[in-house]
Amino acid sequence: MTPVYLDHAATTPMSPAVLAAYVDALGQTGNPSSLHSAGRAARRLVEESREQIAAAVGAVPSEVIFTAGGTEADNLAIKGAYWARNATDVHRRRILVSAVEHHAVLDPAFWMAAHAGAELVLVPVDESGRVDLGALREEFEAHGDQIAVCSVMWANNEVGTVQPVRDIAALGRRVGVPVHSDAVQAVASEQVDFAASGLGAMSLTAHKLGGPVGVGALVARRDFDVATLISGGGQERGVRSGTVDAAAVRAFAVALTETVERRRTEAARLAALRDELIAGVRQLVPAAVLRGPDPVGDPAGRLATNVHFTFAGCEGDSLLYVLDSAGVCASTGSACQAGVPQASHVLVAMGIPEVEARGALRFSFGAQSTQEDVRTLLEVLPRAVERARAAGVATAGRSEQPEAVSR
Repeated sequence: MTPVYLDHAATTPMSPAVLAAYVDALGQTGNPSSLHSAGRAARRLVEESREQIAAAVGAVPSEVIFTAGGTEADNLAIKGAYWARNATDVHRRRILVSAVEHHAVLDPAFWMAAHAGAELVLVPVDESGRVDLGALREEFEAHGDQIAVCSVMWANNEVGTVQPVRDIAALGRRVGVPVHSDAVQAVASEQVDFAASGLGAMSLTAHKLGGPVGVGALVARRDFDVATLISGGGQERGVRSGTVDAAAVRAFAVALTETVERRRTEAARLAALRDELIAGVRQLVPAAVLRGPDPVGDPAGRLATNVHFTFAGCEGDSLLYVLDSAGVCASTGSACQAGVPQASHVLVAMGIPEVEARGALRFSFGAQSTQEDVRTLLEVLPRAVERARAAGVATAGRSEQPEAVSR
């Protein structure tokens, strides 16, 4: 049985056009930094792809810095911006990030606090996962001359909340604070225009858009200063050394262009699937709670590709395994360390009790998603919830038994 794949927020299949472009480029020899004809051909492929990517997201080519993916781009934005700003003004030691950021932003920010003398401020969010603009404004006004960088994701990868990025960037500009945004989840269904956003930088990755794993970009204004994290040959504005993967960059450009060209019609189609799934879950599993903005009252506040529920009395990983055995691929969206399931930091930041947050499940759509996928999920979900709850009761019962006494 072909699995029903509802985990596009994790990664997406490559489209036929992208795969063809990738394979074709892989067959070409040449280092983009070489001066001979093969090298110049590879460089031309890279630069044409850079122009294509820039045009797709409202940037200029010189603002596109290729990386190995979104995680590297986020690290470059957080660590690089901090070190660059702190080097010119030692008082700029504060890093602001929202409490619901992806770990690709949170972890480098925490690392800087632990190892580089940074002061980390987590900006709170409301019950839907949206950044508290009042709290952010107060932080900017009180400590604007001490802030090195601020980072707020364009859209949340777990609960699908779209953030007021333009408003946040405007607040930063008033006090001279550069704002970065992880736009990895947003590009597939949101109108992402870098110039219009007012951001200093944003992160992209190919594999969320039907492209290959291992290539992404930090789109950064020329005045968004970043210190070099990887030294070597001085590629990519001297910011990110290393031989540019011309084939991956070409596939990235094709995938992004495809995504942007069909985004309006695809977003409407996927939003209809999203709404059908939400209505179906509410009808079949009344105790399930939608997390993140409700598209009934706030259709623009949630990604068209995202549905996230918590199921009382269930462990998310149990639900995941039961659904997987029924041929449905989904995600819990939560962390798991040393084999121990933990409540999502996103849900906890939204004020959801940990016991409820542990029963989370995320379904995410992409280009290959169909109405039949939704119907299949709705057919198997009620039974999956029953089995997961039964497993939870059984586990709780065992944990309440007295421990055996060693003799």
